[in-house]
Amino acid sequence: MKRRVVITACSAITPIGYGKNDIIESLRQGRSGVKPLRDDGLLTERIHSKVFGTVDYDIDYGFARKDTKTMGPVAYYACQVAKDVLADSGLDQDFITSGRLGVSFSSTHGSPTVQRNIYKTFFSKDKAEFSSIGAVDYLKSMVHTTAVNITRMFGITGRVVASSTACTTSSQSIGFGYEMVKFGMQDAMICGGADEYDTTTVAVFDNLLACSVDYNDTPQCTPRPFDVNRDGLVVGEGGAAVLLEEYEHAKARGATILGEVIGFSCNNNGGDLILPNLDGITTTLRLALDDAEIKAEDVDFISAHATATKMGDVIESQAIDAVYGNGPWVAGLKSYMGHTMGTCGAIELILSLYMMEQGFLAPTLNLETVDERCAMLRHVREVTETETRIAAIQNFAFGGVNTCLLIADGRP
Repeated sequence: MKRRVVITACSAITPIGYGKNDIIESLRQGRSGVKPLRDDGLLTERIHSKVFGTVDYDIDYGFARKDTKTMGPVAYYACQVAKDVLADSGLDQDFITSGRLGVSFSSTHGSPTVQRNIYKTFFSKDKAEFSSIGAVDYLKSMVHTTAVNITRMFGITGRVVASSTACTTSSQSIGFGYEMVKFGMQDAMICGGADEYDTTTVAVFDNLLACSVDYNDTPQCTPRPFDVNRDGLVVGEGGAAVLLEEYEHAKARGATILGEVIGFSCNNNGGDLILPNLDGITTTLRLALDDAEIKAEDVDFISAHATATKMGDVIESQAIDAVYGNGPWVAGLKSYMGHTMGTCGAIELILSLYMMEQGFLAPTLNLETVDERCAMLRHVREVTETETRIAAIQNFAFGGVNTCLLIADGRP
């Protein structure tokens, strides 16, 4: 039996704020979270792109020492947003540890900061430096470190999913969590993703000539999704989590319903591992509509993946046009904070929830002159006060992985 899946809590640490009020203000004021790339003393001089979507404010984690000993920076983000959603949800401890709550959470590649320190010792002739590798360093750096640190900190004994698929990591996490609840395998799931600041991530995309380089002196002017002068993506960091819960369970305990996941799709292009694929993306968008059992005209807003790469934005625009025409509003939320890698889908879903609740849509930042190849869409060009009942969150990743989540607002 299929069950309804609602969102009863959410939290996001982003380059434009931590918490709903800060994030909404940034969206309404057009405030960018892109800053100069911090010097790490290793790769910075070799990287052409000098910008990064940075979380540059202090967070009072308040974690116990027994928990932090297995946590790298990425796990701090993950555990903080998980702590927030559990606190806001009102779930009691008996349920949290009952086995009916699971975790679907991951990152792009664990903690690169910790990994880099480990790898450096392999090339050292100093035996003392080699012995500095700690017994828990692997636990900090492994790809599923976010998920299992969450389970350890809160005593969660349900299912664990740690899907690491680059830019679709957290959207897959939410989608797989949605399916867990929808088909009765769990009553609730903490879902999301996190990624930390590290220049190795920038170096990978920089080496592929995919990073923004023309706005190094004016970081707030990039990325520029759909703009004729876009020149690539900006890497970012952050963490985000949502609590998905079976509708009747949430209603019975009087939980606040923020929204509902009504559809999810995920497929693969089955070919090139880097270039976007029009047929693959178009199929994904249609599959999500089929899963939600709605029509294209029912969707009011699309949070586009919109990384500001030359061909990525064009292919995505063509896919949106093929499925939706120019009916729904379209915005690229990465324009505010860069591409937060494994956490982008969860962050963009939460930002969409906030805008649905507040009755407005934030424009794509830095969209001054729309590329004619993307001009067929109904772009949000200024803060627009409007009702959004259904939104689509689209994300696509290296490896040819495509995802689409459909969410409805929290009204009955």
